[in-house]
Amino acid sequence: MWIAVLHGPNLNLLGSRQPELYGHTTLAQIDADLIRLGGELKVRVTTSQHNGEGSLIDALHEAADADGLLINPAAYTHTSVALRDALLALNLPTVAVHLTEPNQREFFRQIDLIEDIVSARVAGLGAASYSEGLRKLVALLRKRAKKPHL
Repeated sequence: MWIAVLHGPNLNLLGSRQPELYGHTTLAQIDADLIRLGGELKVRVTTSQHNGEGSLIDALHEAADADGLLINPAAYTHTSVALRDALLALNLPTVAVHLTEPNQREFFRQIDLIEDIVSARVAGLGAASYSEGLRKLVALLRKRAKKPHL
């Protein structure tokens, strides 16, 4: 089973960017934790980070053959219809993650253009949002695999 993990804009700055909001964990540490957890869960995890909207959408297209998607679209959550369209086109089981809880932040961050099309959402747990999101996604995929096909 292959899980593609995509990180959106500015997440490459984790650890130094507004640590009072996002913590001190770096993106490299998050990726290493996800790959380790993937090994424990017996799934292959790949990760990539994209600052540009087009680059993130290209990465989504490249992940079309994945079994599932774990994504932190960051600011594009609130602004990108193109990201929403790409997620709809791929129709992959997807868990969206956020380090903070957008619903408790500025009004513009409370707009979520993908919340109604993702399989699940994990937010507000800091770096642990990712590991919780991966666990949810793998459980969802395994549950779907056990259901008989009609």
